[in-house]
Amino acid sequence: MAVPAVRKPGTPWTELPRPAAAGAEPAGHARIGYARASTARQSLDTQTDALKAAGITRIFAEKISTRATIRPELERALALAMEMRASGLAVTLVVHEHKRLGRGIELAALAEQLRAAGVGLEFLSGELQGGHDPSGIVFTVLAALSGMEREYIRDRTLEGHESARTRGKHIGGATVTDEAMLSMALHLRGQNLSLRDIAARLVITRSKKKGQHPSPATVLRMLRDHDEAAGRPAMQGL
Repeated sequence: MAVPAVRKPGTPWTELPRPAAAGAEPAGHARIGYARASTARQSLDTQTDALKAAGITRIFAEKISTRATIRPELERALALAMEMRASGLAVTLVVHEHKRLGRGIELAALAEQLRAAGVGLEFLSGELQGGHDPSGIVFTVLAALSGMEREYIRDRTLEGHESARTRGKHIGGATVTDEAMLSMALHLRGQNLSLRDIAARLVITRSKKKGQHPSPATVLRMLRDHDEAAGRPAMQGL
């Protein structure tokens, strides 16, 4: 193998570029913009104009409901932010207002994803206006709210189920469950997933709801019925 000229004996020593060391200061700062409108009739102009005025040149924009589980342009923005962060840049995701990213548990889950990747957040308006570091208080608060909302959903599901049982009502959804779904639900419960997370991973294979996910209440009823039939103590929720 030929020896590079810079490495031959007698030549001056020159240090070659080195990869960024872990924990090293970022080599630069990039800001990525995201804008979203809920319906096709709504305009994105106010958001994009504000982002441009703030000096953002790379903007991802889409018209899609917050309830949508997949937001392609947001996914692209996040992928780029994480790729740039991995290369050693400090990266901030900038939006006009926090509601453009989501509400409640969805916003908290997104904030946790950004925190894990070391990507900051900046809101140009609204209650959370300003820049927020991944280790800052806003990320901590959003993570706490996420946990509280999960507990609230679980408690409301259990309360509704018990209320229906005391009135002698049958919880809907029995016709959408089968042995394969039960087997998968038991496996997921063994991984300590919540009712909501289990339901999101199950798919109905029969009835007019084929292809949809069962509700957390349906999953709770299915698992509780299994436990009672097996002589296990009644489950108190996940």
